Amino acid sequence: MQLIDTHCHPDYFGDQLPAVLQRASEAFVTEMIACGTNPDDWPIHLKDATTYSNLHYTVGIHPTNIDQTWERGLEILETYCTKTPKPVAIGEIGLDYHEITGDTTVIIALQKEVFRQQLLIAKRHNLPVVVHSRNAFEDCITVIEQAKVDWQKIVVHCFSEGPEAIRRLNDRGARGSFTGIITYKSAENVRQALLAQGIERLMLETDSPYLAPVPYRSKQNEPAYVRAIASFSANLLRISEEELSNVTTRNARAFFHL
Repeated sequence: MQLIDTHCHPDYFGDQLPAVLQRASEAFVTEMIACGTNPDDWPIHLKDATTYSNLHYTVGIHPTNIDQTWERGLEILETYCTKTPKPVAIGEIGLDYHEITGDTTVIIALQKEVFRQQLLIAKRHNLPVVVHSRNAFEDCITVIEQAKVDWQKIVVHCFSEGPEAIRRLNDRGARGSFTGIITYKSAENVRQALLAQGIERLMLETDSPYLAPVPYRSKQNEPAYVRAIASFSANLLRISEEELSNVTTRNARAFFHL
């Protein structure tokens, strides 16, 4: 059995990363994608991807990490698209309206512009896009449509909307990926979204070190715990863990061109 953690933040583990990767291997998690959030973590992920053949990376400016240097940040981001190893996607990028402090109108307009510019970089380099959407689903759809990005190259990570929202993505050709949230008692709408999307587009992620799944909620999340998410998903879909691992691994490899 093989599993891929399609979204994690291994820079948080520091010198514990080798042990984290070993535990992942023992849990049949054979590959991981380190997702970028700002220019500070991109070189860390590039170095780790160079060191560990089963660790891939993305580059992106997270909407809550936009500062006055964002234009220079985008210039640096684009240079990564020609490095070796090359990032497997642009992300995580998008919109986050959860806790805006300051002039809401100005901040939202800036988030949209930085999101749009990064979508255009993804188009230029023919890379898929990992989208962060928090309390901003409608606006994310609008910005993506305006940028005319191929929807089949879009994944909304840590999907936390309901079944109607996932259908709107799927109808356009996009998909959602799912975290340990699906194991939480309060997340019936997210479970229904996973069922509505089904297995053929399913990808799994930990978003570690956040959102540890049941039964690890009291612990720091890590890539090994994608095994628990996979087991829960297989039960939810009423298929074997082997079938789920085969299909989700195939999906991740195809989407990210691994």
